[in-house]
Amino acid sequence: MSFLQFRLIDVIDIILVAFLMYKIYTKVRGTMAINILLGLIAFIAFWITIKSLKMELTGSILDTLVNVGVLALIIVFQQEIRRSLLHFGSKYKWLLSNNYNFSNENIEPIIKACENFSKSQTGALIIITGEAGLKEYIETGEIINADISSRLIESIFFKNNPLHDGALIVLAGKLIAASCILPVSENPNMPKYMGLRHRAAMGITESTDAVAVVVSEERGEISFFQNGTYNTNINTNDLQKLLKNL
Repeated sequence: MSFLQFRLIDVIDIILVAFLMYKIYTKVRGTMAINILLGLIAFIAFWITIKSLKMELTGSILDTLVNVGVLALIIVFQQEIRRSLLHFGSKYKWLLSNNYNFSNENIEPIIKACENFSKSQTGALIIITGEAGLKEYIETGEIINADISSRLIESIFFKNNPLHDGALIVLAGKLIAASCILPVSENPNMPKYMGLRHRAAMGITESTDAVAVVVSEERGEISFFQNGTYNTNINTNDLQKLLKNL
């Protein structure tokens, strides 16, 4: 392509490809997938070199590998692709109506339970669903389907209760399931002191429109997660305002 043939659309094309490559890099940075990505880049560079040198036999073998490579990439990067599509879809949740189904009557028991957890340094992870019903995560736990009650929440996260590990999910104003397993965030920028509860809260809010409340077992701090961001070491008044904004 000569300079005279270099069109505006070509500039846009190059910028778009560069942007996509950058976003892919940021998604896999700090994970095991970065090594696979670097290996893929090395393979593409080798393939281009072979094609430019017109090495027919090696080139035909690599062409065959490339033809099936798309399917292989989907298999290898299935978790990253799934997470990215969920995150992309959550960006457009404004197209749907808010469906937290959360009232002041629901807020107060959660506030009271979190206050008691903070005082006793009891670890807790509470998820409040939005448009995404989180069915696949609800099915990993024990179905409760009970009215929201501070005493019930506290009994669930009592350390000798078999349901205290995992997340408690609130759906449509009900304590729908306990001991649920959530995806863990691989965000490398999270503080080192944050444990698995915080990473699970980050993971679910990165990929869905749910919000999460975490009480640290080690420090008794309350944290609030939404849209892959968090407010940490907040008091019950702050938590009340954040929940009422839902």
